[in-house]
Amino acid sequence: MGDMLDARTDALSGGQTKRVALAALLSGEWEALILDEPTNHLDLDAIRFLEEWLAAYTGGLLLVTHDRHVLDRVTTKVVEIDRGKAYVHVPSGVNAGSGYAAYLAARIEREEQAATDEQVRKNAARKELAWLRRGAPARSTKPKARVDAAKEIVSRRAQQPARADELDLSFGSQRLGNKGVEIEGVGFSWPGGDGRMVLRDVTHSLEPGDRLGIVGANVAGKSTLLEIIAGRLEPVSGRVERGRTVRIGYYDQLGRDLDLTMRVRDAVAGDKGAPSVEDVNLMKRFWFDGDAQFAPIGMLSGGERRRLQLLLTLVEQPNVLLLDEPTNDLDLDTLRALEDYLDDWPGIVVVVSHDRTFLDRTVSEVMALDGDGTARLVRHGVAGWLQERAAAPVVQPSKPSPTAAPAATDAPKGKVKTAPVTKQSPSTLRRLIGQAEKKMEQLNARKDDLTAQLSSAGADHAALAQVTTDLAAVQADLASTEDEWLALSAQLEIAEG
Repeated sequence: MGDMLDARTDALSGGQTKRVALAALLSGEWEALILDEPTNHLDLDAIRFLEEWLAAYTGGLLLVTHDRHVLDRVTTKVVEIDRGKAYVHVPSGVNAGSGYAAYLAARIEREEQAATDEQVRKNAARKELAWLRRGAPARSTKPKARVDAAKEIVSRRAQQPARADELDLSFGSQRLGNKGVEIEGVGFSWPGGDGRMVLRDVTHSLEPGDRLGIVGANVAGKSTLLEIIAGRLEPVSGRVERGRTVRIGYYDQLGRDLDLTMRVRDAVAGDKGAPSVEDVNLMKRFWFDGDAQFAPIGMLSGGERRRLQLLLTLVEQPNVLLLDEPTNDLDLDTLRALEDYLDDWPGIVVVVSHDRTFLDRTVSEVMALDGDGTARLVRHGVAGWLQERAAAPVVQPSKPSPTAAPAATDAPKGKVKTAPVTKQSPSTLRRLIGQAEKKMEQLNARKDDLTAQLSSAGADHAALAQVTTDLAAVQADLASTEDEWLALSAQLEIAEG
């Protein structure tokens, strides 16, 4: 962000704002840090820097992350939360180098022990049930304590894991012929801009069975290239040819344009109106059970919404999958299920991701976009590309034109103003921060009130729609206020530094 030091923080994209907030945080002197999914929306260069900084940090660190590489590199123990209980896993023995592996091993052992305990319980229950069913005269002389113990064993429910079944991604795909996708000399620049080529003479052939990962700095054109492959954007030069049997499934960062007032079951049913038995089973396979099927999409967590998006993408049975930052907001169970699914999937996969573990598991070749518009295949995968970046100066992308149209995800979300910022005194900044905090308190209270109303709306669809709309507006206002608070806090750090 060296060329954006004079930019207004309220004009930055979400990812840029996050980097400013991280920079302000890491520049302070803290005895402990609490980081919640810090790698989301960062590019690999930024993640590598953050990883190295945290590895050298001598204070306390509490880290919530789905990035298994970062988890292993910077933590000394892993705490697993399962049904309200905490389990601490310390790397040792064969898992000495990986807290994530220690967690997996302990979880498997715990589930196997639970299965053994359940088998013992069932055997004991059979015996006690037979004992209870003996004739009436015998029952009258049975000791009460023995009767109570027998009933307790028979009625006791097995302790279920947090999710009783693995996420089921056993979808078919349409047959893919011999011809996949041909990218020939593709160039792209944003209309109305300064003519800077986001992509320049990109050529690549995607054939059945190919697994391509795309890496590069933020604003290098990764998401733009996916949009062109999908046919959502037209290149200004070159061409993209898709085989006649190609059926593209696009799992993008921003999510589908879903009506937030729509219920999960209605989104899955689509034009059918009411979900079929197959639809209901499909929702259960994706952990949308019971009441969750009737929940408005606006009430879903980020992870649940991404899981619904994945369901709606795969149910269309594509044979070319375009995955744009698929690991953002997905939990580790869903990530592992997706990785296993892609292992045996016969079609073409193109992945843009900052998650090195996911890329290592799912792609066989890596294309790098270095920021000057050109694309090249790199040797030795993501690790080789990172080594190249460490050994050579990083190529900074040209500053986007203020009037350029925003890319799907690579382009800035707002116009970057490079005019000098009017500096405000620390006292003024503290006052503005206080106002933002007060507003966040009010919005959170309003959010809680609307959530309660949503629970009591019942079958009143009109009330449900209105409350859901109001809740979405409050959540958007809250997110905007939080961004404002982050920006003001970053300015205060600089002003007091």
